This record gives sequence, structure tokens and C-alpha cells, in this order.
Amino acid sequence: MKQWYEELFENYGLKYDNEVYVHGTIGECDFFEKELGYNKSVRILDIGCGTGRHSIELAQRGYKVVGIDQSESLLKRAREKASEQKVQVDFQKHDARNLPYLNEFNLVIMICEGAFPLMETDEMNFQILQNAAKALLAKGKLICTTLNGLFPLFHSVKDFYDSQTKEENIKCDILSFDLMTFREHNTISVEDDFGNTKELQCNERYYVPSEITWLLKSLNFKTIDIYGAKLGAFSRNDKLSTEDFEMLIVAEI
Repeated sequence: MKQWYEELFENYGLKYDNEVYVHGTIGECDFFEKELGYNKSVRILDIGCGTGRHSIELAQRGYKVVGIDQSESLLKRAREKASEQKVQVDFQKHDARNLPYLNEFNLVIMICEGAFPLMETDEMNFQILQNAAKALLAKGKLICTTLNGLFPLFHSVKDFYDSQTKEENIKCDILSFDLMTFREHNTISVEDDFGNTKELQCNERYYVPSEITWLLKSLNFKTIDIYGAKLGAFSRNDKLSTEDFEMLIVAEI
């Protein structure tokens, strides 16, 4: 049986590029470049690359990028876009819980819940972090975003989604948040590229900063910095608060 995140991204390569959350690519890549010191000799792994928005933009700027995703539909669109824009990106189909890379990359990015923290168990989410750590070279960096567990303690997640989805293709109908597991369970309806409407039961994990810090320390990351994540405007000056729906993590191995 397919999980909701597998069903969601089936036949979704075109609709994906119209979602609100994909419109911060340029500013986010500016942040990655700054963190890399503009060193074009580095290798970058984009986990949960979707239709390749970050991978393609970074390749256009002269970086060597491997983009991985579980969805053939999204990867097909990513390859089409790379070809249209005449850039070279190595797009591969992989499950982020089981990656073949070992000490190969200077930077791993996982942005906008591309893989972590969508998994149905905490153990599976941890496997993704493990694989990201294994893929890094010494002094390599992981830059990722994840759902901020402080937000639902102070705000209604349903109200937040409703305010965000007026222009989006995905509609959230029913939502609950479990304080014991920090998991959000919701029902969404979404229309795919062929006009078919699907109703999906979703389940995502929110993390608090102390959890993320402990998880990454257990994987031998030496420095772990956590900030607020603003769409298209990642910054080390953006102190994390309860107002941030997502947090930005920058960790060095």
C-alpha cells in the first residue's frame, strides 16, 4: 500500500511548480551559496528535490548537483526543465531512507519537507538524517527545513493552512495535532495534472529545536544552528520564534 506522500506526488510534476512554497528558490539558493563561500568546486546533494527547482538553479550558478526524489513524476518534470534550461543535473530516483552515498558531498540540502519529516515513524525520519550525514564529506554541511514544533503550541495549524492555501491546489479539510507525538494528522484534497481529485490522509512530524539538536549530535554533527525559515529569505539573522511555521537548520559534520 502506498503512503500518502507517494500518492500525492503521482502525476503531479506540473501542478507542483504552481504551489506557493516553491517561489522562494532564488533567495534560498543565495543563502546556500553564501554558506558554501561561493566555492564552485563543491558537490551538492538535493534530497527530495521535487521538480528540481534548487538543483537546477544551483547548476545554473555553476555547481555540481545530484538531485534525488522518490517520485518518478516529479523527476520527469525536473529532467524536462533541466533540458529546457540547458543545464546538467544528475537526477536519480532513490528513497531517502536508503541512499548509496558515502562521504561524497560538501553540502546536503533538504528543503520544504522534501523527505524529512514526512515519514510515518520517527525511526524512518532518523534514517533520512543518517543518510544525509553519511553522504557528507568532513566539514560538510547539512541545510534543511522542518516543521517547527513550537508553532502549534501557540497557534492553530488549520488556520495557518487556510490562510496559505487560497491560491494553492491542495486544500486541507480536517486537521488534528497530537501533543504526545507532535504529529499532525490531516485530510487533504488535491487535483493532479490530469484533473483527478484525490483525498489523502496525511501524517507529518513536528520537531522542537532541542530534539533536532540531539538527533544531529548523535550523528556526530559538531555545530548545529537553528533559525526561523522565511520563504525565499533564509538568514542567520532570523532568530527562531513561536511565529515561525518552519525552522531552518544549518549543521556541520
